[in-house]
Amino acid sequence: MTINRREFLNVTTVAIATEVLATSSRAAAGPSVQASIKAPIKAIAFDAFPIFDPRPIVALAESIFPGKGAELGNVWRTRQFEYQWLRALSGRYADFRQTTEDALSFSCELLQLDLTPARRDRLMNAYLSLPVWPDVPAALEALKTAGLRLAFVSNATRAILDAGIRNAGLERVFEHVLSTDQIRTYKPDPRAYQLAIDAFGLRREEILFVPFAGWDVAGAKSFGYATYWVNRQNQPVERLGVVPDATGRTLTDLVGFLTAA
Repeated sequence: MTINRREFLNVTTVAIATEVLATSSRAAAGPSVQASIKAPIKAIAFDAFPIFDPRPIVALAESIFPGKGAELGNVWRTRQFEYQWLRALSGRYADFRQTTEDALSFSCELLQLDLTPARRDRLMNAYLSLPVWPDVPAALEALKTAGLRLAFVSNATRAILDAGIRNAGLERVFEHVLSTDQIRTYKPDPRAYQLAIDAFGLRREEILFVPFAGWDVAGAKSFGYATYWVNRQNQPVERLGVVPDATGRTLTDLVGFLTAA
């Protein structure tokens, strides 16, 4: 089944067939997904990391702790999200930067790595100099040209998001830059996903959510968004009772999905 661009971008129903998702790089993204998006999609809400490339942080960790960078990256990332979710659930909020630094300190102690103040600052400041993935500039330009409104909805602080936007020259691309810090919680709290609805002034059925992580797919889908998972890490679908409406490996895949004739 093919997807008509006019039908998707105008007020109509678009059927997403399983065979579409089984082609090209989408086949590597996980189990085949069959669903339908019944919406006049007018806007896209992105998590930060389909746009910003976090790999340089792990590369920096490897340069600081040779032979330990990948292990540190994995432990650090896991604790980072655990700390955020646990703080949100317990009502003891701390922002993305603080929870990330706390997770780094714990991870280095666990792995018996010497985290000096200078090393800590280098690793933390790397979040302020993240590049975009190579496919991002052209893909965002294509989406804007198609008339779609774009926003970030991210757990990262506004300072991190603004730095990434500024570094990549994307100042005029995103209509809204929404950090969950403004409501002192984290995705997958439903209040976090509500930010895009309130900012755009649209119905949730008119917004396509584009996450980086499988848990964010589940959160956004449970909230009621249509979801396109940019699965850059080729991860399996999380076993949380929901699946993305469609999936690909890059933003180029997303553009192809939205503009297929």
